[in-house]
Amino acid sequence: MAFKVLAKTIFYSAIFSVLLPLGILLIWSFAGSWPWPNLLPETLSARVWGEFFGGYSGALRVLFSSILISMAAALASILISIPAARAVAFYNFWGKGLIQFIILLPVIVPVTAFAMGIQILFIRLNLSDTVPGVIIVHIILCLPYTMKILTEVTKATGHKLESQARVLGATPFQTFRYITLPLAMPGIIAAGSMAYIISFSQYFLTFLVGGGKVITFSMLMFPYIQSGDRTISSGYSILFIATSLLVFILFESLMKKYYQVKEVYFFN
Repeated sequence: MAFKVLAKTIFYSAIFSVLLPLGILLIWSFAGSWPWPNLLPETLSARVWGEFFGGYSGALRVLFSSILISMAAALASILISIPAARAVAFYNFWGKGLIQFIILLPVIVPVTAFAMGIQILFIRLNLSDTVPGVIIVHIILCLPYTMKILTEVTKATGHKLESQARVLGATPFQTFRYITLPLAMPGIIAAGSMAYIISFSQYFLTFLVGGGKVITFSMLMFPYIQSGDRTISSGYSILFIATSLLVFILFESLMKKYYQVKEVYFFN
């Protein structure tokens, strides 16, 4: 009994610790003036929502383009990581440890040093100031996470069921479709979600590689946060969180349809 009470207390405390900052952000997004020590704003304003939906700042267009860039980076990271994770999990080959180390370099190397090096390379390849260049650098940042997640999932599932399917006459495509993909799907969803968040929240590398010509939502939001405009930054932060949640719900819906079950991954 005491354990259940403690568990419920921890659970509701966790919910409260998440919802309280979101509630404050929501209030700030409608605040015209909120001086200390007032508990609530003195005046209300819909300035941030007018700016976002009014079309003057182009924020709505930037939001949709950011979603597309992040989804492209996440999808490419998954497509690269699936075969690479299988190779790392199931095979021993020369240079395996070195390849794993190289994949982790974007996480290990300081971001400034990494950014300067990648920018010089992209200038030479004519990828600087382009959308493909931004997507590629996002993929490089996402790969350490997607590779790690999918490698561990692949090791956990193993290849015994695949071997049994091939013994029973399944083609390689049938084995992948009916055995490999369903077993790996929870890991794919987790890795894709992580990659999407990493890409969607990138500011410095997007600014450097995009050269200010490729504008993402985080680039639009960061100056308001830095300047101390709490009303605009709070509104944009809510949109940032809401957009990410909507994408997760979309992933969840697709997976529920794929498995044709009622269980969910993100929201129980």
